Parts: sequence; C-alpha cells; structure tokens
Amino acid sequence: MTSLVFLESADGKIKKSSLEAVCYARGLGGSVVAIALGSIPSSELESAGKYGATKVLHAADKKLDHPVIQVFASVLIQAIQQENADILIMANSALGTPVAAKVAVKIGASFASNVVDLPNTSSGFIVKRSIYTGKAFSYVELTAPKKVIALKKNAAELKETGGNATIIAFSPTLNDADFTTKVISTEKASTEISLPEANIVVSGGRGLKGPENWGMLEALAKTLHAATGCSKPVSDMGWRPHHEHVGQTGIKVAPQLYIAIGISGAIQHLAGVNSSKCIVVINKDPDAPFFKAADYGIVGDAFEVVPKLTAALQASK
Repeated sequence: MTSLVFLESADGKIKKSSLEAVCYARGLGGSVVAIALGSIPSSELESAGKYGATKVLHAADKKLDHPVIQVFASVLIQAIQQENADILIMANSALGTPVAAKVAVKIGASFASNVVDLPNTSSGFIVKRSIYTGKAFSYVELTAPKKVIALKKNAAELKETGGNATIIAFSPTLNDADFTTKVISTEKASTEISLPEANIVVSGGRGLKGPENWGMLEALAKTLHAATGCSKPVSDMGWRPHHEHVGQTGIKVAPQLYIAIGISGAIQHLAGVNSSKCIVVINKDPDAPFFKAADYGIVGDAFEVVPKLTAALQASK
C-alpha cells in the first residue's frame, strides 16, 4: 500500500498539521510519499523524512505558489497516478479539505474529513470522524479502491522516526483552464504564531474589561510561546482583530492547551475549542458555563491570577 501525503506550507515552512498527516500515513503501514507544491526550500522538504516519508515529490513551478483549489487537485491527481497511491492524506484545513473533496470526486474515491484515528481494517476500512463540532463521532466505511482522508489537527502524534527524505522533482501538466481563479493579494495575520497551528492558545473575553488590559494576556502567551485568541464579542467590539476570533463562526482550534481568561463559555465559543486536549478556565464567576467543559479551573480575578501565573512560569524557566 502506498500513501500520498499533501504537505501544506506557509512562508516556506511545512505546516505542523501536514507533518501530523505524514505520521498518520506511517501508522497505516506501507510506503509514504509526500508531495509539496510551490517554492519551498529543499532542506524543509527533506525534514518530512524525520516523520516517515521516504521521498517528497516537489512541484516547484512558481504558478503553484498561490493555492487554487482546482489547480492543486489536478496536480495531486497526477501524483496519485504516477505513484499508484492507494490513499491520499492531508490536513483538515481551509485548503486541504476542499482540495481533498475535489480530488475524491474526480477519481471516484471514498472521502472522509475530520478523521481522528487510524482506520479499523479488521473487516473493511472504517474511519472514525469527529462530527457536530466535536460533540460526537461517526464511523464511516470507505469502500472504493482509492481513498482520500482529511485528518483533524492533533489526531496523530507528531513523532520523529527517521532521517531526511529524498527530494524528487515533479513536473505536472498545468492546464490553463484550471487557472480561472487568480490570487491578487494575500493578507496575513500579524501574530507571530498561527492560531490554527498553535499548540497552546491563550484567549480573552469581556472579563478583561477593555483592549487596554490585553497586555497581561499577551505576556502570558509570550511566556508560553502561545497564540492569542478572543471571544466573538471582543472582536465585534473592536478590542481585538477578527482573525483572533475563536468559536463556531470564527476559527476552530484544537491545541494541546487552551486557556480561557474572562470568557463565560457560550455554546458558540465552546464549539470552536472543544477539540482541545486540555482546557483551563480562569473566571471570577464560579457559575460560568465554561467551568463545565474545563479540565482545570481557577475561580478568581483575572487581573490578580494572570500576572501571578505569568511570573510563576517565568521563574520556573
């Protein structure tokens, strides 16, 4: 069996979620081939070998520097055909999921998104999916010979196992008809750590009372090397930029650690964070709904708790 893994990148770096997809593919057994599109340094591509890829196909055409769903799908199909891959695996993301769906339709493959575990192959090929914003799971059998899987973030342990992968130039046929969509500009979030990719997220709500008090939250985030987030009311009031809005209608995150400060825990916010491995809530209201979803909770004034927590973490380093 051969698995093909699509490596998403940003600023010349392979995304952590894509390396998790490589680890997932390794867990399936068989050979693992990765594919990267656009301008990415060879040293970065070789690092995929540390997580289980034996080789990386690199389609370095500059036309592929800007993601266009139909173009990326066409290139991946050509790679599947060249490698005779049985399974295509990629991160469940704003880019990966629509590309995966288009590939599946074009090649007649079975498709599952939000996959959270290795398949049960004792009788068929059954995958476990997260559904209803993480509140339940479904088990789906993929019956087609070709399969496409979009893996949920943090579903596979990121573990190094080997050395560098061999980089092989890949020159797919690019059809001008696929380039009907043109990227004219890209605006990136100004935060140092990408919110969807972060292992730790520190979020604030209306309990911080105003944008002028966000410094203590940012100090905690910096100490933990974490990304910063916020609740919807905070972004709606202009206290924080909209790209930090975490929730059902904002960015859904699944970090190892999510710290909620001064956030009551409305159901719409919980829907965006309930896939977090560990949730810590800091709130002076002991009846805040968020405490019901928390692994750990601190009932106290954020303006007293957060500076002391930050100081303790800095002292422990």
